[in-house]
Amino acid sequence: MKKVVIAIDSFKGCLPSTDAEKAAAEGIRLIFPECETLCLPISDGGEGMLEVLIAATNGQYVRLSAHDPLMQRCDTCYGISGDGKTAFIEMARISGLTLVSPGKRNPMLTTSYGTGELIRNALERGCRNVIVGIGGSATNDAGLGMLQALGYKFMDKNEKEPGTGSGQILMKVASVSTELVHPALKDARLTVACDVQNPFYGTNGAAHIFAPQKGADHEMVEALDEGMRSIAKVILRATGKDISNYPGAGAAGGMGGSLYAFLDATLQPGIQLMLDMLEFGKNIKGADLIITGEGKADKQTLMGKVPSGILKEAKKQNIPVILLAGSVEDADELLRAGFQEVYSINPPSISLRQAMLPEVAYTNIRQTIIRNIKETETKS
Repeated sequence: MKKVVIAIDSFKGCLPSTDAEKAAAEGIRLIFPECETLCLPISDGGEGMLEVLIAATNGQYVRLSAHDPLMQRCDTCYGISGDGKTAFIEMARISGLTLVSPGKRNPMLTTSYGTGELIRNALERGCRNVIVGIGGSATNDAGLGMLQALGYKFMDKNEKEPGTGSGQILMKVASVSTELVHPALKDARLTVACDVQNPFYGTNGAAHIFAPQKGADHEMVEALDEGMRSIAKVILRATGKDISNYPGAGAAGGMGGSLYAFLDATLQPGIQLMLDMLEFGKNIKGADLIITGEGKADKQTLMGKVPSGILKEAKKQNIPVILLAGSVEDADELLRAGFQEVYSINPPSISLRQAMLPEVAYTNIRQTIIRNIKETETKS
């Protein structure tokens, strides 16, 4: 074996992508000391996106203060590429559900304002390409808070502002003013890592599907959905774009729809965006094997997650792929999809608590490679 590419997603809550790949590379080198091992840290556009893109572009972190989902000031960050032209923003870093304690989660009150502050800061630093990962949000404000931070004004029927963007103002908005919109937006190109296809409203829309996990009860869900229907009409009048059934418009509580309608953003599956940024197809040329992985592998793996995106690219060049995971379900389905082998790194007797220890997971990844890599080489 002459070249192995390792591209493993983070084992969430346990190991970041870089450490998981380092463990696998150690296993490869112990068996094939002369083998070239190329590690490509990877993410699906959610957790870990920032670190991956900063590393891939020789970029840097920008640290600043912005408003969290409840409009409290907090320290946060985003990334800028090495050439200073592209900003990398994770919505979850400033408008994320984990920033709100369980007892205070309420999408009628939470706002995406902080995400807009990060975009604005990046524009003012000269970035004209902005990549936004919108997973993990605490909000269902249709992106109004984000747009307000960029200079958009939303008025009620009396031409007064009903407040900071949140779920509770959706029904109150009657018109949009663009007079104070940040001038840099006209030259900006936004790309959104969006892994859901949900429409803006309805039974499969933002409120019904995602608001309950953000703290909404049944009455709130109904009120939010009604608000989304109302604001969609305002958006249509303001932009000429009907986002009602636009795929991904319901992502992040409607953030996907507003980014598309107001900022002409491109919504793209997160893994494909990441693979394009990493020039993955180019980097895997000549590889004898690709090793990928994630915390849990099951049939959901095949629905746009990191391993499925890597498998798709590998098939174009007839490179075999093995999949590592902390736990494995639906193994037969994964094998039928095209993975050469699917391995759980954990022995059956191990407890979840023990398996989640970083040092244990690291060792188990390395040992799984050592045990199985020669057999994989024979099959390929």
